[in-house]
Amino acid sequence: MRFFEHQEKARAQTLRLLLLFGLTVIALVLAVNGALALSWRVLMPHFLAYPAYFFSVNTGVTLLFVLGGWWLETSVLEGGGAALARQAGAREAWPASREAEQRLCNIVHELAIAASMRPPQAMVLPREDSINAFAAGWDEDDAIVAVTQGALDRLSRDELQGLLAHEFSHLREGDTRLNMRLAGMVCGLEMIFNLGRGMCEGDEHGRRSFLALPGFAIMATGLLGWLAGRVLKAAVSRQREFLADARAVQFTRSKDGLGGVLRKVAGERARAAGHSGAAAHQLHPAVHHMLLVSDVARARWFASHPPLVERIRRIYGRPMAALSAERDEYAPTRPDALF
Repeated sequence: MRFFEHQEKARAQTLRLLLLFGLTVIALVLAVNGALALSWRVLMPHFLAYPAYFFSVNTGVTLLFVLGGWWLETSVLEGGGAALARQAGAREAWPASREAEQRLCNIVHELAIAASMRPPQAMVLPREDSINAFAAGWDEDDAIVAVTQGALDRLSRDELQGLLAHEFSHLREGDTRLNMRLAGMVCGLEMIFNLGRGMCEGDEHGRRSFLALPGFAIMATGLLGWLAGRVLKAAVSRQREFLADARAVQFTRSKDGLGGVLRKVAGERARAAGHSGAAAHQLHPAVHHMLLVSDVARARWFASHPPLVERIRRIYGRPMAALSAERDEYAPTRPDALF
């Protein structure tokens, strides 16, 4: 894998997408102003001029909604990465009483030295039997990496190192902050749509007020902006996943570390697909976009993660078969696994 080439490509693509996201917000502000200006002309045809500060107020209110949505969404991480991880069902690793968790903490410290960064807090999702992980935190002071019990049970040391190296890349590149801020902006764009929808609603008798016309215009522009924001946010997230994959190979100097993890996840999914009656368990919605592999099926335009097949192909340079996700014979057994 030409990991430096893949990293530069992912960074350049991310920058282009962020510029498009900014242009989307600007286009939304202009569209709302245009829609309200047209509504004013229709509702007030006898007034030749617009009210004082008409466009300034429209712009200010639109941006207030966008920034308000950003604040509401990012307040999820107000307590830091550890608070979010606990909300998703994680706990601190117990290296003194669990061999697998001692191995986890050792790898976290090794990678922190290699990446020249402060070791994040190691956490475990003890009730999750699938192979997955996520990183969270605004900066190195409150950063955490959380892995599922399935990852501890089913991955070799090299594979666990590759998985954690991927999460370290997200922390090092500031992907958690970026994703949360973009999610906040998308939430703000959705609030513009909801504002317009509220203006279009009728009273208890179904009668609509004169606000319905500008409300419909705001709702239409807000819907387009919200959809565009979701598509661009998902595209940025996919590029950051490609970047983290390339950084993981760079950190570990091994394709088979992270590559083996993704191939075992592919094997897990193939096995689950064979059991049509089995319902897939999903992790907490707040961490869906942070996971190593998404456990939520979405349309390609709105998917936060690239297809597993594409990620594996980029790592190896060719398609690779899935691997069995059975328990790793060298992984320590949980003391509570007997009960």
